[in-house]
Amino acid sequence: MKTFTAVVEKDSDTGLFVGYVPGFPGAHSQGETLDELKSNLQEVVEMILEDGEPKLEAEFVGTQTITV
Repeated sequence: MKTFTAVVEKDSDTGLFVGYVPGFPGAHSQGETLDELKSNLQEVVEMILEDGEPKLEAEFVGTQTITV
C-alpha cells in the first residue's frame, strides 16, 4: 500500500474542494465535501496505478507562510 500527499483548495466560485497529487500526472479531482474529494482522488490514483506506477515529476515538501 502506498501513501501520497494531496494538495487541497476550495474553489471560491463553485464552493467545491479541488485536489491534486503534486508531480503525479492526471491525479486531480474535486468533491462537494473533503470526504468525497478524498474518495475521488483515491479512485483516480488507483486507476492510474493500474497502468503501472508512473515516475513522479515532483515531491510534496510542505507549505510556507509568507508575510508582506
